[in-house]
Amino acid sequence: MEQVDARLLRELTPHVLGAVVRRYGDFAASEDAVQEALVQAATRWPSEGAPDNPRAWLIQVAARRMADHVRAESARKRRESAVVTEGELQEPTMPAPDDDALLGEAQDDTLLLLFMSCHPALTQASSIALTLRAVGGLTTAEIARAFFVPEATMAQRISRAKQLIKKSGVPFATPSERERGERLAAVLHVLYLIFNEGYTASAGAALARVDLSSEAIRLARAVHRLAPGDAEAAGLLALMLLTDARRAARASAEGALIPLDEQDRTLWDRDAIAEGVQLISDTLPRGAVGAYQLQAAIAAVHDEAPSPAQTDWPQILALYGLLKRMADNPMVALSHAVATAMVHGPDAGLALLTVLDGDARLADSHRLAAVRGHLHERAGRPELAIACYRAAALRTTSMPERDYLLKKAARLASGAG
Repeated sequence: MEQVDARLLRELTPHVLGAVVRRYGDFAASEDAVQEALVQAATRWPSEGAPDNPRAWLIQVAARRMADHVRAESARKRRESAVVTEGELQEPTMPAPDDDALLGEAQDDTLLLLFMSCHPALTQASSIALTLRAVGGLTTAEIARAFFVPEATMAQRISRAKQLIKKSGVPFATPSERERGERLAAVLHVLYLIFNEGYTASAGAALARVDLSSEAIRLARAVHRLAPGDAEAAGLLALMLLTDARRAARASAEGALIPLDEQDRTLWDRDAIAEGVQLISDTLPRGAVGAYQLQAAIAAVHDEAPSPAQTDWPQILALYGLLKRMADNPMVALSHAVATAMVHGPDAGLALLTVLDGDARLADSHRLAAVRGHLHERAGRPELAIACYRAAALRTTSMPERDYLLKKAARLASGAG
């Protein structure tokens, strides 16, 4: 008996959902229909074999489910409407499941779904959360970690977002060029979060989820083509390319994490670096500088350094200083503290971390303890570093990060002993 390719289903889900939503305009019902199609695939494909065109198969099954849904809704409204004249409400004519408008390969349904999900009835935070589910395929727990909120809070937010779309009466439809412009900032943030989850998985046995990071880059390229004059769209694509260029060097053959300063830089993708550097070089002189451009500039400084010792840390510190004033993000503050330590010494960096101790967004994160351990190690205080590394290892849900932190602690303990 064949096994269902779970990764294939995960990759196809946003494409299928995009096609069904584009055709029927009802996000919640379309999502239910697609989930039913995925269940049928998981049930039938192992015994019947996967179809030649899995995407078309899933769309057809979901479309049939949507046809049943529309007929049921029509019948319900007919029963509930006591004042409607018999025959006035006609059962809608449903398009065939293999209609060209539904199955067309030329349409990038994932990109379309990306813009559609940033619905005007929602706040930007709710739009982003909903889109991460629909387009990124992230779990509620993964999205909650990205927003630094409890999983239950995020589940409620996503549920409310679906309800607001339904109540608003605003069609879940293809946005106009003006609407795409209004939604662009939310779209870019979604892609940024999808890429981050792909580049460093927040949980599980794998360090990265290449399917997610690769899809984020593909969509970022598509958005950049749609808005070639938008500096932040270019900056985000540059950031992704410059970061992903290091992917081959950041894990050992066994999947163990290799930090930036220990990576074999000959393994870095120089073509991706050249493309990213060119993008950010073309973008920065245009005028107003955004957060993605600044992060891309920081990544470029790292990528262009021949060795860790030759990294231009004063420039990186200056860039993080600008970014910190622009974005209220605890991860930026952590990185700024590291850059400060590299320029002014570890104690200067540690002093900045005390401000973050009361930040509720970092209460359950391992990163504050990990950075504090790193700076204590640099300051020559192994006992404090060991305690911080062990505390961070207990908090992380990523096995490669946990193993790396425990090995750091063990190495220091051995040396200290």
